[in-house]
Amino acid sequence: MPGEGGEETESRALERARREEAARAALTPLADDERPTPLLVAVAVSVALGVAVLIGALSVHDLARRGGSLPGALFIAALLALLARGMYTRRYWAVLGFEALLAFQILVTSLALVVASTIAAAAVCVASVGLGGWLFWKLVRVMGRIQAGEQRDRPPAG
Repeated sequence: MPGEGGEETESRALERARREEAARAALTPLADDERPTPLLVAVAVSVALGVAVLIGALSVHDLARRGGSLPGALFIAALLALLARGMYTRRYWAVLGFEALLAFQILVTSLALVVASTIAAAAVCVASVGLGGWLFWKLVRVMGRIQAGEQRDRPPAG
């Protein structure tokens, strides 16, 4: 009876492929100047974090002794500015990169929640995980719409 299990797996795979294709077909590409709210929120968060990193690096007097460096802060701020510009111009790679940073932030903040020593610290961790998770989830659809537009603009292969 090993063949039956393989056929069942194959039929599940075909059904999943049909559902995925239907979901892709249902996505409407972004209009020429359309920037959905989650995308604008992500741009604003990226800019705000970049500015905060710069202000933090420039305002700490003995940054190296505290485990930081000005070149590192400049690199992070430049990376966040690059992601913000890429997201504003609706580039898939930029949204994907920002989502990777969001996923990292959600994981680290979840771990910080385990060692939170006050209710205020725990509340900040929960709020950070919740807001980061919301933005991550909303950006998934935006990424799909960006990719749908890119795929429809490509000439057919063949």
